Amino acid sequence: MVFQYETNGVCAKRIDVDVTAEKISSITFIGGCNGSLKAIAKLVEGMSPQAAIEKLSGITCGDRATSCSDQLSKALVAWQASS
Repeated sequence: MVFQYETNGVCAKRIDVDVTAEKISSITFIGGCNGSLKAIAKLVEGMSPQAAIEKLSGITCGDRATSCSDQLSKALVAWQASS
């Protein structure tokens, strides 16, 4: 089942996360920097949600306190809380 997360403070408006058997099976960013976000999604595919959270949490973008990567970590935390 796809989990939808509304982002905050970044160009991407939403992140759709699908986790199967405790591994990230797909990530889709709605909005944002298309090529970079496709690359991030591909890099975390097959990774456990916890490993992705540890790698991506706290990454900033320019002068923003967050980034699309950081928002992905927040989406995964929200997914864990909903499971």
